[in-house]
Amino acid sequence: MKKRFMLFSLLFSLISFAQTGVIRGTIVDKQSEKSISGATVELLSDPGKGSITDEKGNFELSNVPLGRQTIRVSFLGYESSTVPDIDVTTGKEVIISVSLVEKFDKLEEIVIVSDGNNKAKSINKLAAVSVRQFSPEEVNRYAGGRSDVARLASNFAGVSTADDSRNDIVVRGNSPTGLLWRLEGIPIPSPNHFSTFGTTGSPVSALNPNLLANSDFITSAFPAEYGNALGGVFDLGLRKGNNKEYEYSVGVAAFPGAELMAEGPLGKKGGSFLVAARYGIVGSLGLAGTTAQPNYNDFSFNLDFGKGKFGNFSVFGIFGDSNIDLIGKDVELSDDDLFATRDEDSFVTSGFGVFGLKHTIDIGSKSYLKTIISGSVTRNTFENDRYFNLETPTEFKIRWTEVDNTENRITFSTLFNSKISKKFTFRTGLLLEQYSLENKLSDREQQDDNNGDGQPDFVNLINNDGAYSIVQPYAMGQFRLTEKLTFNAGLHGQYFSLNEEFVFEPRTALTYAINNKSAINIGYGLHHQNAAAPLLFLNENIGGNLVQSNKALDLVRSAHYVLGYDLRFADKWRTKFEIYYQAIDKAAVEKTSSSYSSLTEGADFGFSTDKNSLVSTGEGFNQGVEFTLEKFFSKGYNLLFTTSFFESRYTGSDGVERDSPFNNGYVINALAGKEFKIGNAKKNVFTINTKFTTAGGRYYTPVDLAASNAAGYEIRDDANAFSEQYDAYLRLDLKFGFKLNSSKKKHSHQFYVDFQNITNNTNVFSKDYNRLTQQVNQIDQIGFQPDFGYRFQF
Repeated sequence: MKKRFMLFSLLFSLISFAQTGVIRGTIVDKQSEKSISGATVELLSDPGKGSITDEKGNFELSNVPLGRQTIRVSFLGYESSTVPDIDVTTGKEVIISVSLVEKFDKLEEIVIVSDGNNKAKSINKLAAVSVRQFSPEEVNRYAGGRSDVARLASNFAGVSTADDSRNDIVVRGNSPTGLLWRLEGIPIPSPNHFSTFGTTGSPVSALNPNLLANSDFITSAFPAEYGNALGGVFDLGLRKGNNKEYEYSVGVAAFPGAELMAEGPLGKKGGSFLVAARYGIVGSLGLAGTTAQPNYNDFSFNLDFGKGKFGNFSVFGIFGDSNIDLIGKDVELSDDDLFATRDEDSFVTSGFGVFGLKHTIDIGSKSYLKTIISGSVTRNTFENDRYFNLETPTEFKIRWTEVDNTENRITFSTLFNSKISKKFTFRTGLLLEQYSLENKLSDREQQDDNNGDGQPDFVNLINNDGAYSIVQPYAMGQFRLTEKLTFNAGLHGQYFSLNEEFVFEPRTALTYAINNKSAINIGYGLHHQNAAAPLLFLNENIGGNLVQSNKALDLVRSAHYVLGYDLRFADKWRTKFEIYYQAIDKAAVEKTSSSYSSLTEGADFGFSTDKNSLVSTGEGFNQGVEFTLEKFFSKGYNLLFTTSFFESRYTGSDGVERDSPFNNGYVINALAGKEFKIGNAKKNVFTINTKFTTAGGRYYTPVDLAASNAAGYEIRDDANAFSEQYDAYLRLDLKFGFKLNSSKKKHSHQFYVDFQNITNNTNVFSKDYNRLTQQVNQIDQIGFQPDFGYRFQF
């Protein structure tokens, strides 16, 4: 009887443990980023359960009930902070970092206390306007997201991606080429599969959100440490692996693919490892939007060696590879393939890699120095063969296009941060990027037949083997002028070696807290960016010599002005209004009168190949108003409603002001999610998430059908550039999921099925000239499409 009782007790204890989880992490000073010893951490669902941080600022809460939890962190002399929406499961420990702000005046009894809406605040303490923090959990939660951080950002105010085929980010009417991708503090190439030279988006992301930490997305008036960007900034951080327990997960999903991930302790100094590999399967499922088979895979890692005598060292990296063969004769006769054409065979390869070494060392009690050295490479090839006299006895094909691009980059970044006092934080740094390029492009498109063989000549348009460098020094500070008034100011410098231009860029932001529920934000920033490299290195035949006549183009300049109002009108509810204006000049346009501007480039796989001897006299502007209503997750549900009304226009060398191709006019997003606890013990969860999106159609340049038929290839009516608009975009997604916490220790299962575009709405992809039918054909985007995923954590 005694043995049976002991066995029952042991079994009960195992089940009890399996129905709880662990929350642990680190508490730091937000200004100095140093750990805080002695801070109190409380679990609000069980006030008796708490922890005190040790000498390294670490805490641990064990036996935490499963489900969404909230903790409160407090420390004498600091503003208290609460962290809501912590998803506790049996499959994985939750590891977080919480930043506390020192009270403005320790003698005052009334202070502004954080209300827990931490996602409304930025990770970067010097980013004050037009910034939104996001979590990897959000990337996986929302309907229609495909586990893609870029598609997550499309839900935020000011962002439009009305294109199911690519994840290009259009921020406030700017070209996607104006986006800056940063990882662990350094600029990186486009982290996407099937990406091409000079672009920032593609059909499939290579970023694994399960390795990301909470990160920032900034849409305007960036702080002084960000440069060489006009549109927006993805400032991504990698999370550290579990430094106490080994954890693993396996999963499969339609778009990210099959995944293996592992993490655990590394070394004797509190280090950790985190590695993950994925292999794409979407082509096998027939969900790629093309009859061809896309192949892609990626590998990511973050190795942290812990903090020692000489500081903290870590090594991180991402590597991706992709290819696809688009065989024209495999295309259905309806010509509705998004990427392939009946009379062409195309062979595409793409790959990229980023490897970095990061070192952080304390300097005194309130300062630190962070240095990163990294190398990156990106390569893409494109070979295109075209058929003539298709499906006749005289059918033949010739090589039409060849592209071979390789970009290598060495990056050095150093940043010094010091909390001078509780009222003043100072940061300065230097970023150096050294590029080496090998770019080749040969094409017959729109070329003359000078050799008389009856076909356009195969002309070399780019043949570049060179290098350039970008140097960016910066300095900035945050001044807490009063308890309610905070002023950020900085100066960013940028040197571009190709044109030997050096510019200074002032950045400022002012935040006034009207009370503990509302605040006004004002921001200004001057920003520059070099013209896209595919334009800079175009060849022009001048007197029989090939000359790169665009290399001396000026840096494009954009001045950002922002005014915002933030209101937290109820617990876990937030509204935000922002109005903005961006004045752009020094864009590249043609010397002769035309509608062309470099501001229209970047929303496709390639760039213009016939724009030579450009001059930096083009102008443009973006203006708009944005509204966000957000209910952070609590009481089992969350809501997000964003809307943007904006205008994006440009002026070419002909002096005519036109709509840009990114001028959708409006974007509206409505998202909602609900969780239901199920099972006898209410430890499992059933989730429903939905998303509705509508946006104005993009402007496009109509095809000149008569000229195209006469020439045998597509000719656009450039005199009426971007004068016509596609129909409005509309899409509704619905996602169902389960989270099952196993009765065994540290096992959990997650399932979801995501029905995308459930109304099967017809959204226009493009209207292009068809050489075979000699008509303008409309190609539609993907209609109804299911997605699914499964993950097992242990």
